[in-house]
Amino acid sequence: MVRVLYFAGLREVLGSAGEDITLAPGVTDIAALRRQLAARGEPWQALARTPNLRAALNQTMVDESALLRDGDEIAFFPPVTGG
Repeated sequence: MVRVLYFAGLREVLGSAGEDITLAPGVTDIAALRRQLAARGEPWQALARTPNLRAALNQTMVDESALLRDGDEIAFFPPVTGG
């Protein structure tokens, strides 16, 4: 099981700040986790559609090839614009 956190506009779209989930068989990295979550359908497909989505693994920014382990915390951050 891993803890997944959602920030900014992504949290609003999903209606959730986070959840504990069990990784599906074969889900070993951030990219595969995004696909697993997006497969839930709307509104979760925002995880697949959002360009430049950033991820942190155990509070360290990583790319999508970062490997996951049981007990990890993954946070997703959509791009933010300033004004």
